[in-house]
Amino acid sequence: MPHGRSRVPVGHAKRTTTDEGDRIIETKWTGRASGASAPCSGAKRRLGAFLCLLLIASGATVPTARARGDGDGSAVDVSFGPRRALRETGEYFTAPLRWDRADWLYLGGAIVAIGAAHQFDGRVRTDFTAGSPTALDGKDPHSLQDAIPAAAAVVVTGIYATLIGSNAGRDETWSMLEAGALASTTGFALKYLAGRERPNQTANPNEWRQHGASFPSLHATAAFAIGTVLAESGNDRYRWLRRFLGYGLAAATGYVRLRHNAHWLSDVVAGAALGIASAHFALNREYRSGGSAHWKVLPTRRGVMLSYVVPIH
Repeated sequence: MPHGRSRVPVGHAKRTTTDEGDRIIETKWTGRASGASAPCSGAKRRLGAFLCLLLIASGATVPTARARGDGDGSAVDVSFGPRRALRETGEYFTAPLRWDRADWLYLGGAIVAIGAAHQFDGRVRTDFTAGSPTALDGKDPHSLQDAIPAAAAVVVTGIYATLIGSNAGRDETWSMLEAGALASTTGFALKYLAGRERPNQTANPNEWRQHGASFPSLHATAAFAIGTVLAESGNDRYRWLRRFLGYGLAAATGYVRLRHNAHWLSDVVAGAALGIASAHFALNREYRSGGSAHWKVLPTRRGVMLSYVVPIH
């Protein structure tokens, strides 16, 4: 391995406009001297900025998640099924029609955080890929590996809830699945609309509408959706541990996606904001079957129970 100082290419984008109005991005490459330790120290600086942005995104969640069922035997709605899934999907995608001031403030804060992260996209990529011969190979061999922590959180929660016969635990598992599925569906739509190329395809963070699939990061979206449900569910006795595990696995997922050169920093921040918002939707749902009395079949530890529900207003 050669010693001394090496020159790492750094891109400076310059936009020009043709007579027809089409934007052309010209990239001028220059060199900067860097020692062998520069990428490491730079990565630490970018990681610090990344964690700060995640903290901002998490703190911007104005609505407080109120978990259903705190493990003290209180009743929770565990009547899972296609009808409930369809109803909640419809309410999720029409939620902006019912947003209040706090929800719009959260959206504004998320946009500001994404915009701020975008200013660091190129520098963070350079810190993680400086000197790498595979920086532009267009491959993502760690995709499945990076999804394992979030998937494991759902599986472990579901198995544990089943073993101890906890309706609250089953409901928490449902909320994880619901938040992850809804957030990922939205993420897929945004990927199609944005068409942004990944950092393993281009060194220019402004390659939008190029049929890419970088923005937002689905791994970060699902991880933050599932991790937020884990962090904010249950009672407050182990809240610190839940938040450490939930937000920890989410932040770690975002970090490895950056380290593996699969996403830009702003992709991860956008995924975090989307995942957190979706998790709070799932946690704050008020599950009602209508305004009139009705029959309901609920699962129990030894079978099912037929109940008659009378709303009290």
